[in-house]
Parts: sequence; C-alpha cells; structure tokens
Amino acid sequence: MSSRRSEPRTPPRQRMARDDRHRQLLDVAWRLVREEGTNALTLGRLAEWSGVTKPVVYSHFPTRTALLSALYREFDARENAIIDAALAASEPTLPATAAVIASSFVDCVLAQGREIPGLIAALAGSPELEAMKREGDAAFLEKCRLALEPFGAKGTVAPPGLRAMLGAAEALSAAAVNGEITAAEAQDELSGIVVAMVERSGRPDRS
Repeated sequence: MSSRRSEPRTPPRQRMARDDRHRQLLDVAWRLVREEGTNALTLGRLAEWSGVTKPVVYSHFPTRTALLSALYREFDARENAIIDAALAASEPTLPATAAVIASSFVDCVLAQGREIPGLIAALAGSPELEAMKREGDAAFLEKCRLALEPFGAKGTVAPPGLRAMLGAAEALSAAAVNGEITAAEAQDELSGIVVAMVERSGRPDRS
C-alpha cells in the first residue's frame, strides 16, 4: 500500500436528507477502508472524504466505535440475507447445505475485500465491538445449527464443531482475500469441513 494518502474524490458539500447522508457516509467509509485501511478511518477523515464538516459526521456517528459498529452491522445483515436466500433455495441434503454455507460465507467476505479482515481486527480492540461480533457469531452459528441439525445424530450438531467451522470459515476467507488460495478452493475446503463435522455426529436414527 502506498505511503501517500489517497485524496478524497467526492463532490463539494451539498445538502441531503438525513437518511441519504447516512447512506453516503457509510458508502464513503467502506471506500476509505478499502483504499487506506481500517486504521485510517477516523471521523475527521470521513468528513474530509465525504465533503462535509465534522459536526455532520458526528451527528450520525458520535464516536469511531459507533461508525465501526454500523459498518459491521451492515456487513452482518448482508451476509445473513445472502445465506438465508441461498438456504431457502438449496436442496435439503447435507452436501447442498454445506456448499451453500461455504459459498455464501466466502463470497460475502470476498465482496468486501480487505475491509472485513481489517474491520474484524478493529473489533477486537473494543469491548463494545467485541461483544457485537460475539452476538453476530452466535446468530450465524444458530442459523447453521438449524440448517445442519437434520443431518446430525438424532437431529443435533455439537457446538464445538460449529465453533471450529466458524474459525475455519474466517481463516479460509481471509486466505482467499489475500490471494493465498482461490475462492473456489476456500469454498470447497470449507464445504468439506462442514460435511465432515456433521458426519462425525452420525446420521439421524430413522427407526
């Protein structure tokens, strides 16, 4: 990454409806993180890039933590919507369900590029953000549990296995973002991990 700061490329300040301004600030924040990294995302820098005064930014995001929280919630909501739609359209089999979970997770992280690893690293530095990530992780694991438990022993999937799956999903997605492996390799490996995790519990007793 160049040591020179990227210059803001936004139009001069203009009046907007509050919701439109909020949307603009989030869009600019994502672009700033993509181009300069999460550490460069300050409220003052966001104001500069957005072509507004600092008080305008503060009226939407009182603190940097509030801004990071909004970005993470947006990513989390997008990821959940994609996974929900994919699960609803998939075949009710273990391989198909595992493939949906794997492809959806990896695709969501890749769609945000290098922003997500940086954002997740920033989350670890604040108790508030860390708690929010834990809540998001718990919701994702619950979604996966409900989707996968019909294929586990007596309709259950062990929590430790789900936690291991999440760790693998984050690591493989980060490797794909960094170009260490391809997206297809990340998805295939994660899908295999999900299947193996569920199969260790055995099939449901249908007698």
